[in-house]
Amino acid sequence: MNTREHQLKAFDRLLTIMDELRAQCPWDKKQTMETLRHLTIEETYELGDAILDNDLEEVKKELGDVLLHIVFYSKIGSETNDFDIADVCNSICDKLIHRHPHIYGDVKVENEEDVKRNWENLKLKEGKKSVLEGVPKSLPALVKANRIQEKVAGVGFDWEQPEQVWEKVQEELNEFKTEVELGDKNAMESEFGDVLFSMVNYARFLKINPENALERTNKKFSKRFQYLEEKAKAINKSLKDMTLAEMDVFWEEAKKSDA
Repeated sequence: MNTREHQLKAFDRLLTIMDELRAQCPWDKKQTMETLRHLTIEETYELGDAILDNDLEEVKKELGDVLLHIVFYSKIGSETNDFDIADVCNSICDKLIHRHPHIYGDVKVENEEDVKRNWENLKLKEGKKSVLEGVPKSLPALVKANRIQEKVAGVGFDWEQPEQVWEKVQEELNEFKTEVELGDKNAMESEFGDVLFSMVNYARFLKINPENALERTNKKFSKRFQYLEEKAKAINKSLKDMTLAEMDVFWEEAKKSDA
């Protein structure tokens, strides 16, 4: 059996199992799109964790979970005759063909940036009133900031050089520092938001994904702090009874173990 036949057989197996579960399993029979929504979000974050951990075996498993949800939504859609998995597949195929005229048409592109600009311009021609319509309202703020900046850059609203963006970061930092000195909490929050937004923009120019970068730091900090907790426990001490100097010894050990 060739690879494509093997893949189609596996997908058909999943569709068959979904049909059986929907017909026979009490839990699966009760689910709606609304009840699945928060589970889908959770599965997506678990996939993100596996990717950041570079755990490819776990990535495979989490992709399966996400695929199950796609099939589940499609099954529910078929029960109301609104759409089925074929409609879902054909819809994304049609979109990909339409959005890639440089592959399926006669449009010429020079680089990745040309592709992004064409993509956003095509979406506007499809009837979208704003390039920002495609940014989900429920995205975490850091991810949303990055997507907003990518979207507007796709239609040419962008800085020309990274140095210009860094100057903007420094400008925003100075404005934040001024508000801190004045002590106005509302203004401080506003300026701090501007600092974060400008840092996200600078990261984009450096080809750094800010969400990934921050999550790597979260994981690194957590690992070091848990090392600190283990060392404190080993000497029968509570962290709250230790001085910062004592804790710093173990913290530095943890940092060396990361190297």
